[in-house]
Amino acid sequence: MTETPTPRHIPNRLDSQLRSALFSWEALLILVAIAIFIVNSFASPYFLNAWSLSDLTFNFTEKALIALAMALLIIAGEIDLSVAAIIALASTMMGLALQAGVDTPGLVAIGIATGLVCGAFNGFLVTGLKLPSIVVTIGTMSLFRGLSFIILGDQAFKGYPESFAFFGQGYVWWVVSFELVLFLVCALIYYFLLHRTNFGRRVFAIGNNPVASRFSGVRVDRIRFTLFCLTGLMSGIASVLLTSRLGSTRPSIAQGWELEVITMVVLGGVNILGGSGSILGVVIAAFIMGLVTFGLGLLNVPGIVMSIFIGALLILVIALPIVYGMLKRSRA
Repeated sequence: MTETPTPRHIPNRLDSQLRSALFSWEALLILVAIAIFIVNSFASPYFLNAWSLSDLTFNFTEKALIALAMALLIIAGEIDLSVAAIIALASTMMGLALQAGVDTPGLVAIGIATGLVCGAFNGFLVTGLKLPSIVVTIGTMSLFRGLSFIILGDQAFKGYPESFAFFGQGYVWWVVSFELVLFLVCALIYYFLLHRTNFGRRVFAIGNNPVASRFSGVRVDRIRFTLFCLTGLMSGIASVLLTSRLGSTRPSIAQGWELEVITMVVLGGVNILGGSGSILGVVIAAFIMGLVTFGLGLLNVPGIVMSIFIGALLILVIALPIVYGMLKRSRA
């Protein structure tokens, strides 16, 4: 008498991928974004206006550009708290160039180059002198901002050319701003860089175990230096956009932005300790931050309340996974 063989269960790969996508952090963020959008549409009659939605994008695109590079840096186990101060110094350099008669292409080049140099300086201190990134960037945050105050004092540079205004105020098509298009293009580039290249895989490896990565032949310091340069570069680009949108340069420009940028990154699912995260999550988190701040602005909520909310949100998204892990271990 022959036994009937037990049928083997062959897992459906597509089904498992779909299930993991539906229960991912990014899917939860999409649901949160939809919920906030619905609440905002009921809270203010002006929210669903096409031009109001266009104005919403200006609330987050400049910060989100920096968040793309910051995500890679945090995944690699580092951090940069000087990004807002880099914006101030880059804007100041553009203001000085404006006084010297430099035209729009030169202003853009100076702003971006200043950001790149500042990022390279941070990278040198961290990778060359082996200093902790959090200590270095707290120091350069005061250094870069202080230089802006020394150069400008209580003054402000104004009178930027009309052609320069396009970067922060121009529209590519109807209500679609140049800033939004630039952010989406950069998001695609950073997605490909992090999730589809060997460079991105090495960034994850460094964040998980830098010592093992170094013994595996990964040039850890070179990659970290590159990431600091990228963060400075994106800060320089954000400085061009912000200065163009405001039409002036002040030493207090972008004050407090480092907190909002880090909140975007952590809310997007990037582990603050490094080793994991995704660009898609950061992009969705940027839209959520924009929806929240714009909705509160339409309700005339004071800026200090927004700062309290952002600080509380940052603490929550950092503490939530830790508390969940503790509860899971206690149950086990």
